[in-house]
Amino acid sequence: MPEYAAEILKDAAASPYVDGSGFHLYRGEIGALSRVHDAFPEKRLYFTEQMVIERPGQNNIEIDNPVAQIVIGATRNWSRNVLLWNLAADADNNPHTDDGGCTMCQGAVTIEGDKVTRNLAYYTIAHAAKHVRPGSVRIGSAELSGLPNVAFLTPDGRKAAILANQTPANQDICFLASGKYVAVSLPSRAVVTCVWP
Repeated sequence: MPEYAAEILKDAAASPYVDGSGFHLYRGEIGALSRVHDAFPEKRLYFTEQMVIERPGQNNIEIDNPVAQIVIGATRNWSRNVLLWNLAADADNNPHTDDGGCTMCQGAVTIEGDKVTRNLAYYTIAHAAKHVRPGSVRIGSAELSGLPNVAFLTPDGRKAAILANQTPANQDICFLASGKYVAVSLPSRAVVTCVWP
């Protein structure tokens, strides 16, 4: 809902005290962030929450959509960060508040005593967390139909690209990295993070 952010940012009395706007993605489109950026380019954007859970009875982790919508989508639309719902919870998705807290939201990991289970949110954010370290800057990358992607220049001078294959077929992708063409074979519904010097 970019209208709320725009209302505050265009208010002459409030705007000088506002660093930027935070967004969740429970309805609407991730492209709404770009509309706020285009109208207020001097203000920062932050992606501050999204629940990512596995569907009941799901046998495999379908990671392409949450990575494409959240990690790739938010950063391609000017967000300076990506945060998910919760880092850790128990098997009952606790702790959460009793007035409005999410009773069905898994943490990135579920902790039961000494047992730790990695959930869909863990794998979603891991594609960025390991290689797109604080201080990384988004750089240009081609928009490809069915293959959402985003690329970054990291503080140590490396480049990292995250690609999601949202097509029903395996995709062979060739991209230019440090003056050389690199081929990547990406199965349907899969995600890959490529890093090069």
